[in-house]
Amino acid sequence: MIKKSSLAVFLFALLLSACSAIDVAEPILVVPENEILEPTSVEAVDPVSTEVLQLEFVDDLGHTITLNGYAQAIVALGPSSLESLFAIGAGEQIVGREEYSAYPEEAIDIASVGDLFSAFPLENIVALEPDLVIAPQIIAQENVEALLELGVTVFWMENPVDFAGLFDQLSLLAQLTGHQEEAELLVESLAARVSAVEDIVAYVEETPSVLYELDATDPINPWTVGPGTFIDTLIYMAGGTNAASVLSSDYAQISSEAVIEVNPQVILLADAPYGITPESVSARAGWQVISAVENDRVHAFDPLIVSVPGPRMVLGLETMAALLHPESFE
Repeated sequence: MIKKSSLAVFLFALLLSACSAIDVAEPILVVPENEILEPTSVEAVDPVSTEVLQLEFVDDLGHTITLNGYAQAIVALGPSSLESLFAIGAGEQIVGREEYSAYPEEAIDIASVGDLFSAFPLENIVALEPDLVIAPQIIAQENVEALLELGVTVFWMENPVDFAGLFDQLSLLAQLTGHQEEAELLVESLAARVSAVEDIVAYVEETPSVLYELDATDPINPWTVGPGTFIDTLIYMAGGTNAASVLSSDYAQISSEAVIEVNPQVILLADAPYGITPESVSARAGWQVISAVENDRVHAFDPLIVSVPGPRMVLGLETMAALLHPESFE
C-alpha cells in the first residue's frame, strides 16, 4: 500500500516547500499580445444608491450561498484556493489557511487552522469567524455539512480538469471577493501563455509517449496518472501522449511489465522530492530497454506546478512542453 506521506501529498497537492529545490526547465515562450477585454462582473455596491447588494451563488455541491457584499474574512482550505485567491489580488482578505498551504510566500503569515490529514479542524475554522470558507474538492462533503450546521458559509469547488474550468474558477473567486478586473487581466495573461504553447506544439512532428510518475514507493509498480485528469490533459496539450492511458483509473499503479510494453519515450519524475532520480529509474529491473532510459529522457519534475489546480498550472504546461520538445523551445 502506498504511504500517506507520498502519494497522498501529490493527490491533495500538499507538498512541503522542499519541492522548490527541484531543477526544472525554464521554457522561453513568445507570448502574443491580446487586446484587453472589458471586465464583466457582479458589482457588490450599487454605484447610484451605494446600498450593499446581496450576492447569491450556487457551489458545486448545489448549495446556494448568500453574501452581504464581497467576502472580507476568508478561510482557504487547500493550496489551490489559497494560491488562486492571491493571484487575483484577494490575499489580504484571507484570515485562515490549511497548514501545508504555503504559496505564495506571504501566505505563511496567515493563521493556520491545522492540517487536513488528521481530524478536520472544525473548531479552529469557526474560531476565525470567517464570512466565507472556500473548500476545494479535497474537503469531504460531511465536513462541509458540519460547517454549514454551525452557520458558516461554505463554497465547495470541484477541481477543474482543463484550463477553461480553471479560468472559470478564477472568475468565480473574483466575483466572491470583488476582484473581477484583476481576474480578467490574469485570465487573459494565462490564456495567452497557453495559446503560445499550443501555437508552438502545433508544428512539432512527433508526440512522444510520457509516463508521469507520481510515486515509486514500490518501484516495480509505480503510481501514475490515468486518463481524464488535468495532468493527462497537460501531457496532450504539451505535445505528448499519456503512456498510462491504458489504465482505467485516474490514479493507479502500473506494472513494470506494462511500462516496458508501452515503452514511454519520456519519463517525468514527480516523486523526485522523495529521492527518485534518473539513475535510480535506470537501475530498475528490465527498465534499461525503455526508450526514455536509453535516450536519457528521464527528468525530475516539480509536481507543485501541475498538482495544484491553480494559476501555476500554466507554468506546468510550459515546462512540460519544453521537456517534450526542447528543440522547439530553445
